[in-house]
Amino acid sequence: MLKKYYDKYLIEAGCDEAGRGCLAGDVFAAAVILPKIFKNKILNDSKKLTDKQRKYLRPIIEENAIEWAVARVTAKEIDEINILNASFLAMHRAIDKLKTIPESLLIDGNRFKKYKNISHHCIIQGDGKYMSIAAASILAKTYRDDYMDELHQQFPQYDWLNNKAYGTKKHREAIIKYGVTKHHRISFRLLPEQLTLEF
Repeated sequence: MLKKYYDKYLIEAGCDEAGRGCLAGDVFAAAVILPKIFKNKILNDSKKLTDKQRKYLRPIIEENAIEWAVARVTAKEIDEINILNASFLAMHRAIDKLKTIPESLLIDGNRFKKYKNISHHCIIQGDGKYMSIAAASILAKTYRDDYMDELHQQFPQYDWLNNKAYGTKKHREAIIKYGVTKHHRISFRLLPEQLTLEF
């Protein structure tokens, strides 16, 4: 069972992102404020859950959360400010959308750019330790997966339905054969160094 909170007296929002290591598409982030009494036996880091479990948990999180929000940063913005800053920005945008202002932020990972005057705690592998971060990881992941499934309809040759734009062999082979789309992150190494693309 994951921990319910970091500080029982503060309104905490768990924050996480999805799609940071992908070669294409937006990076998504979520912020979730859960009730201190919230319980769920299968809630966990989204990476440790099946697609079916994530889809089952998403409406449970959305219906039981005090507040939740999902936001994104585009591939173009990622190329302009780099993926680390884009991940921070996506989380900031998600927090911006919360109607209840959190008093503390629980961030998955070891770095974060301070959000206004709200204190934050960076927690390595926090999505496997705290319920609110795990909930945020599930929302960020499922909303991004839905987005990549939609993009797959326009660009089926890249197999985004299955790889979600990660650098699988099939995805990289499609880049070699078909080139890149407007959704690819040009600042990323899309192919091994011995192979080059013309943009």
